[in-house]
Amino acid sequence: MNELSLAGTPIEHFHVCAFFDSREQEYDVLIPFFKEALDQGEKTIHILNPANMDDHRERLIQGGIDAHGCEACGQLELQTWQGAYLDDNGAFNKDRMLVTLNATCEAAAEAGYSRVRIMGNMDWAFDDRPGAQEILAYEAEVNDVLSKNRQPAICVYDTAKLSGSMMMDLLRTHPLTLINGVVQENPFYTPAAEMLQELRNREAKRSATHAD
Repeated sequence: MNELSLAGTPIEHFHVCAFFDSREQEYDVLIPFFKEALDQGEKTIHILNPANMDDHRERLIQGGIDAHGCEACGQLELQTWQGAYLDDNGAFNKDRMLVTLNATCEAAAEAGYSRVRIMGNMDWAFDDRPGAQEILAYEAEVNDVLSKNRQPAICVYDTAKLSGSMMMDLLRTHPLTLINGVVQENPFYTPAAEMLQELRNREAKRSATHAD
């Protein structure tokens, strides 16, 4: 059985990178994915900028989703960056987040959900927060967590915040891409072990340069 679908398009992988030029484009593309999950009795978790929480809920409602009802029954869970990606001090730690994500997937399965679909807004990574430099290593390693639990996640990025090199690195950490509303296999995907080694090599080179 296919593990993920978006607006009727079946996909067999789990980790999707989505680039959007505007919030309008983002919701036009993602609301069918959210609605499909809820209509099928699945759980869906959205990790958001706390400043956008009310707007996000309203956009779901405008898209035909009973956000309040689904939140009340636990099927829809809206989380802020704090407590998910970020700790109480506003810092990111990839190992803590990987453990948190794994526990979230396991908890949903234990609660009887056949699937939990996770969407994470990644704007926090560009706010100069402590630990944000770990984002590429996290995106590489999270593939193993999602594959082990067989649960899909979409990482949402604002193209205005990305340099060309950063966008390419993010593409290389995701086996699937969602661009212009189309989910597809990513030809640039680099297996986690290879990507992590490259990141270590880059850091070693930077350290050597600074030492000189």
